[in-house]
Amino acid sequence: MSGASPTEIVRFAAGAIIAHPLRSGLTSLGVVIGVAAVVMMTSIGLGAQKRVTDTISGLGSNLIIVTPLQPRTAGGVMGGAGSGQSLSDADTEAIQRQVEGAAAVAPSVTGMAQVTADGANWNTSIVGVTPDYLEARDLTIASGRMFDDRDARQGRKVAVLGPTVVTQLWGEADPVGKRIRIRGAPFEVIGVLGSKGQSSFGRDQDDLILSPLETVRSRIIGRRIKADSVQTIYVKAVSEDELGTVQEEIDSVLRTEHKIGPGEDDDFQTQNLASILEASRAAIGAFTVLLAAIAAVSLVVGGVGIMNIMLVAVTERTREIGLRMALGARRRDVLAQFALESVALSLVGGLIGLGIGLLGAAGIAAIADWPFALPVWAIPVALSFSSLVGLVFGAYPAWRAARLDPIEALRRE
Repeated sequence: MSGASPTEIVRFAAGAIIAHPLRSGLTSLGVVIGVAAVVMMTSIGLGAQKRVTDTISGLGSNLIIVTPLQPRTAGGVMGGAGSGQSLSDADTEAIQRQVEGAAAVAPSVTGMAQVTADGANWNTSIVGVTPDYLEARDLTIASGRMFDDRDARQGRKVAVLGPTVVTQLWGEADPVGKRIRIRGAPFEVIGVLGSKGQSSFGRDQDDLILSPLETVRSRIIGRRIKADSVQTIYVKAVSEDELGTVQEEIDSVLRTEHKIGPGEDDDFQTQNLASILEASRAAIGAFTVLLAAIAAVSLVVGGVGIMNIMLVAVTERTREIGLRMALGARRRDVLAQFALESVALSLVGGLIGLGIGLLGAAGIAAIADWPFALPVWAIPVALSFSSLVGLVFGAYPAWRAARLDPIEALRRE
């Protein structure tokens, strides 16, 4: 009798798998767990990366943030948070004059205060800014208007509210034209900001009130800072390509303004959001690879399980193998059948693991409130790797089965 046809080999392999469902399920379990873990870990890593990217991008495009460094005491100890006051209105003006690649320069100061209106109250951040703040931070006005340069010069008590503040004080009503009181002082609401949502750290970016810089310094913060001090300067570059050049020019201008000599430490720091974003992506990417590598160990463990159970199957099916070979099956037919069984079990396990991994990743994304994401290569790589595991770890049992002597196999009980 000639050797078995490919169709018969597939039929024999499928019959062996179906005839022993418990053994087949246990054989595939390690691959199921491994593929599910790899898919979940890569999805979680990419989702976290997208969330961080969205948060950093939400601060503003092509943005450079200038902040004062905290002063050191005589003993070299760093001062407390917020104690640095090395930036001033003069620094803002110098950057506006001398940095050609700056599309918008916006100083700001921030204080916390309780806001009351129509019997309701809310504690929020009061941010003193200039009109350029909207452009620098890529903010929009949902209703009303932003205060202009004239409002800012006169230090008028006007306010532009974030959506969270509006909801807490008036619900769904439009507050434009109404009055609020901040630390007892009346402010007119002239606008409402467009929503930006929560950051990846859980901070509500809509929970704030914008008001002219001079107004906040004099009415809200008062003597806690110098009269011309600013806490942060936001500089928006004309393009992403100009970020590095603009940052270098800002450093040079501020060192000159602050009379910092060669070799002396800066009393300020500049942060380029593009470099922060790149560093964050690299860190999360490395962490994702680490998690995926750890999860891939499960696939190797699953492969070892396949090999062990297939070796047991060879022992159990010795008489069957001997009978088939006595009826004309060639060694390569037996080899192909057992290899096909291993690959099929791994592939089915990979498909089940893929489904579990996708459901798990979607569930974690929903709980963590970040975007569900999956690399385009994850599905084909997971399935290919699971098939490879079955082929590699099923090769030895298949070889053992093919090497059996038909006569000796038929004698076995």
